[in-house]
Amino acid sequence: MFKKLASDALGLSDIGKIIKKEDFDKTQSDDFVLTEDGEKIHFLIKSKSDEYCFTNRALIHLDGEKASSSKRNIYRFDYYQHPIQNVSVETAGTIDLDLEIKFLIGNKSMSIDIAKDEGEAIADLYKSLVAISHIQEDNRLHSEFAKDSLGTARELIHDNRFHDGDISKEFSEVMNHAYDWLSQKHKENTRKDFKEIFEKYIHN
Repeated sequence: MFKKLASDALGLSDIGKIIKKEDFDKTQSDDFVLTEDGEKIHFLIKSKSDEYCFTNRALIHLDGEKASSSKRNIYRFDYYQHPIQNVSVETAGTIDLDLEIKFLIGNKSMSIDIAKDEGEAIADLYKSLVAISHIQEDNRLHSEFAKDSLGTARELIHDNRFHDGDISKEFSEVMNHAYDWLSQKHKENTRKDFKEIFEKYIHN
């Protein structure tokens, strides 16, 4: 802890600060947002070596190898491909200078240190990520229900669906119907844009 305090005092730590909305365009992350497709930044944390950019569609992470280098690795985690889970916040203690928000996005574990005085804003981000995770889990369950329903229907018609007529025609009709039905259910249960969630909880 004393080593950490010394690092903070010397300005060597990698504690993030929340960037104001009017300064989003001054960050590197802004260059990688799909603005042409309606993507918009809603929350951005910047430290000496990293940027964590939360848009309505994805988390864009600019991962710096070290604070003294300008080299960055850019990673994109679209919410519909990388569900959010296990969101938590470790609040700052009496002598701590930072707090920490943690979560899984897909298979990637994120742990972001933020300045202690940003607690209220981090609570807003926490609520946004939890709300998104609830929607994603609900959609996942509905997708599973759809697949199970199709499997049940297939079993029911297995022995008596096809008649003495044109089997290939009936098979084609069944497959096309199943494809169209699953495609529709996929669209209904795959959410790519969470704009209204961020607008509901983020106040910046």
